[in-house]
Amino acid sequence: MGNFIVQFPLKTEIYQEDILNKRFEIGRKIYNSLVTVTQKRYKEMIRTKIYRNIKEELKLIYQSKDKTNLKRKTELCKQLNEMYKQYKLNEYLFHSDVKNMQKHFKDNIDSFTAQKIATNLWKAYDKLLFGKGEYVHYKKYDTFNSFEGKTNSTGIRFKDNNLIWNGLNIPVIIDYKNPYESQALENEIAYCRVVRKFVRNKYKFYLQIVFKGIAPVKINKQTGEVKHTLGNGDVGIDIGTRTIAYSSKTDVKIYELADRVQNIENQKRILLRKLDRSRRACNPNNYNEDGTIKKQGNKKVTWVKSNHYIKIQNQLKELYRKQADIRKLQHEILANEILEQGDNIYVETMNYAGLQKRAKKTEKNDKGKFKKKKRFGKSLANKAPSMLLSIIDRKLKYYDRQLIKIDTYSVKASQYNHFDETYKKKKLSDRWNDFNGIKVQRDIYSAFLIMNVNTDLKTINNDKCNETFENFLILHNKEVGRLKGNKNISSIAI
Repeated sequence: MGNFIVQFPLKTEIYQEDILNKRFEIGRKIYNSLVTVTQKRYKEMIRTKIYRNIKEELKLIYQSKDKTNLKRKTELCKQLNEMYKQYKLNEYLFHSDVKNMQKHFKDNIDSFTAQKIATNLWKAYDKLLFGKGEYVHYKKYDTFNSFEGKTNSTGIRFKDNNLIWNGLNIPVIIDYKNPYESQALENEIAYCRVVRKFVRNKYKFYLQIVFKGIAPVKINKQTGEVKHTLGNGDVGIDIGTRTIAYSSKTDVKIYELADRVQNIENQKRILLRKLDRSRRACNPNNYNEDGTIKKQGNKKVTWVKSNHYIKIQNQLKELYRKQADIRKLQHEILANEILEQGDNIYVETMNYAGLQKRAKKTEKNDKGKFKKKKRFGKSLANKAPSMLLSIIDRKLKYYDRQLIKIDTYSVKASQYNHFDETYKKKKLSDRWNDFNGIKVQRDIYSAFLIMNVNTDLKTINNDKCNETFENFLILHNKEVGRLKGNKNISSIAI
């Protein structure tokens, strides 16, 4: 059984806000102190010859993909785990480290909340040691914005419609007329989380309660009908960096992802220029004559920030917050729409991290000019396609289902033609398929093929494609008719 989260605003007084802000700063300092302690051990470990030899041998085994080396790989992994224990790099040893730090702040931070701070740091080390992480970062000022408890019986607690935490007793604003909130509160509480958000130049505080079980069903107040029911059948999703197309037996759609998220690059550029001018005016001694920042050796460069600078900085922060809220809201709405189409949702696997990186090769175009090395970083930051897929997967888990990821390189949906069962590479600019006079939008057709993939998730079921194509074409033409006359982005090509 899974969990779900409901967020409630806190009715704080000014003195309570001061205490909470103080605790967030203490939490940040505990986290950073823990980073310092653990990084010393980590750096000491990676300097040893034994560690470097184990990692190098493991790398060669993974590259060779030789199954006969399985026994040796297991031995090396055991040796690595022993080294992690030796250098105290595991979650429970982090808990003992944070215990020594927490006792100095016990009036503000309880031991269970401190342990969760250590657990969050361990997640960063987990990526570093076992995943694709490269660094463990310190938390900058104002970036530590949530505290988490372990249970609802100690530390951060919700009791009698109040947040109770180390002497603080803050009323929680609950709308009992809202069926969703009142039904949610009937579930057992796993743990609570205190969150702060910077909204319109002021911190606002919330209590996020993590409930055990399945989220309540939302009901339309006017009709009394259940909202956002899970559909029945197969759904294919073709998701790009800026658009998403889906195909089901009842509907076909193509959308620009998070179309209400504006391009804020112009506003950002103006605010960043203002910040740069203000910073230079207040810190003339930090710059060389040519305008570059002076190197201070091992010393950290200190900056004086004027009130004007802080005001502009807050404007930029508010701009980012609005964008993030709009993006998440639109993704949640679109996820609900897709779930209503069917319960078997297929999608291609995408390497978004790779798409964000700049191109390594320096190349020239046909005219002899150098091609830009920029790729899809800004599009992915604005549209967040990976976030949408995470939301769909989370909502499916409420029904004991999950997003089905097909093998992109085997299926090759963008190249396949189900009429003659052939593959043909296309340029990115080719947005339409022409099948002997039948014109179909490329992304929508890819979604249709993904919907009709076989159970092996590597091949397309051609019989199924032929059976459902006539219905698909009617829905496709209806969607093209809807989009005609609208201001669509160039990649939709309608």
